[in-house]
Amino acid sequence: MINTDTEITSSTGLGEVTTPSDTPAATITFADFGLDPLIQKAVSEQGYTIPTPIQAQSIPHILGGSDLMGAAQTGTGKTAAFVLPIIQKILRHASNSASPARHPIRALVLTPTRELAVQVAENAASYSKHTDLRTAVVYGGVDMKEQVALLRNGVEILIATPGRLLDHIGSKVANLSQVELLVLDEADRMLDMGFLPDLQRIINLIPAQRQTLLFSATFSQEIKKLAQSYLRTPVTVEVARQNAAADTVKQVVHMVSSSDKQSAIVKVLESRTRLGLSRQCIIFTNSRLGCARLARALERDGIKAGAIHGDKSQGERTLTLDAFKSGVIEVLVATDVAARGLDIPDMPCVINHELPYSAEDFIHRIGRTGRAGSTGDAIALVDASEKRLLDDIERLMKRKLEIKPLPEGAPSQSRVPSNRSASTRASSSSSSSASSNSAVPAKMSDPFFYRPYEPTAAPQSAEGAKPEEKKVGIVPAKPTVGALLGGFKKK
Repeated sequence: MINTDTEITSSTGLGEVTTPSDTPAATITFADFGLDPLIQKAVSEQGYTIPTPIQAQSIPHILGGSDLMGAAQTGTGKTAAFVLPIIQKILRHASNSASPARHPIRALVLTPTRELAVQVAENAASYSKHTDLRTAVVYGGVDMKEQVALLRNGVEILIATPGRLLDHIGSKVANLSQVELLVLDEADRMLDMGFLPDLQRIINLIPAQRQTLLFSATFSQEIKKLAQSYLRTPVTVEVARQNAAADTVKQVVHMVSSSDKQSAIVKVLESRTRLGLSRQCIIFTNSRLGCARLARALERDGIKAGAIHGDKSQGERTLTLDAFKSGVIEVLVATDVAARGLDIPDMPCVINHELPYSAEDFIHRIGRTGRAGSTGDAIALVDASEKRLLDDIERLMKRKLEIKPLPEGAPSQSRVPSNRSASTRASSSSSSSASSNSAVPAKMSDPFFYRPYEPTAAPQSAEGAKPEEKKVGIVPAKPTVGALLGGFKKK
C-alpha cells in the first residue's frame, strides 16, 4: 500500500526526485525504529506506540545520517521527530562521569523563541531520562548565572536561542567544537526574520562534518533555496500539503469593525459558555501595546485574561503561561511570540483579534489548537480594511474561509461580503432581527451556535476504543516549572 499523503524528496542539486513512501505511517510503531531500550522505555511511559507521519518518515532518515528538511502541519509531533533520533545517535557518548570534559555539547537545537526552547528541552529531558545524557536550555531575558553553571558542568544536548548562545560563547562557557547534530526548529523564521547573521556566526563554529536538520510547518521556495547552503544532499519530508492548517481545526471568519472587536470577543466567549464549551482560548494581536490594552479591557469585562508579548520579562511571561495552563487565567492575549512552538494540550480555541501581516503566521497561530488529533476552533475577526490580508491567507491555504454571522447581540460589519451564500445572508438577517429585541434569548438554532462551535463527538477507532485509550504519536509533555528558570536539570 502506498501512503499518498507523504512525499519524500531527495535533493541532489541536479534536480529533485519524489518517491512515495512504501509503508503507511499507521502500520509503523516506535519499536520498529530500533531505538535503544532506554529510549523505548521513556516513550512507552508516555503511552505512545504509533508515530505520527512526520515522525514515521523522518526518524529513519535521521538515524541513517541524512541531512533533512521536515515540513508538517503544526501539532503533528515535529519535536519528537528529531529529539528521539538525536538521543539515539549520541547515546554512545553517554557517561556517568562527573567530569565536565566527558559531557561536551554533541547536539545543538536552535529555536527562535524562549517558549519553544523550553518546550524542546522538556521533550529532550523526558525521553532521555533513563540515560546518562544531560540536557540544558539557554535563552535571553533571565539571569545567566544558572545557565553558566549548567554549561560548565557539561551537557550533551543544548537547546538555545541564538542571541543568548552567542553570549555564552563569548564568555567561553559554551564550546561547539564537538557538535555532531544541528537542528533549526521553525527554520523559516530562523532564516527569514533577522536571525541569519547570528545563525551564520554559530554555524561557523560547528564542525563542517555534521548532520543538519531543518523543521518547520511552512517552507517557502525562497527559504528552501537558502537552506541549501547549510545542507548536504538533503532528504525533504513533507507530510500532507504545505501551508495548510490541520483538518482538525474548524475555521470561521466574522466580519467585525475594529472598534467592535473587543465586544465581539466577549460575545464569542459567552456563546461558548452557553454551549458548555471551555472559555479557554488564545487571542492573537499584532502589537505589544494592543496586546496589553486588550487584556486589560477583557479584565474589565469580567474575563480572566493575561498578556504575553516581547516587552514582558521572562519571569512575567512564565508566570502568565503557568496561570493560563493551570486555568487561573481563561484567556491568553498574545503577540506572535506565542504563535510558534507553544504547545498547550487540548487547546480548544484560537481567536485572531487582528489578522497577521504574514499569511504564514496565520497558519502558525491557528496551529495552537487542533493539535495531536484533537479538535479545535479557529476564529478570525476581520475588519473590512483587512480584506487584503484575508485574501493572502486564502491564497496561501488554497481555500476560501467561511464567513459567518456573529452571535446574537454582537456588533458586525455593515458590509456583507459578496462571497457569502444566500443562506448565510439570510441567517445574518435573522440574527440581526432577533438581536433588536433584547428580551429574545439566544437561539440554539442560529447558525453561529452549531458550526464551528458545536461540540464534536469523539471518533471511535476501528476497534471501538475511545481515542483517549490509545495515544497516537508523540506530542510535547506538559511543561514543568524547572525548565522555565533558564536551565533544565535532570530528575
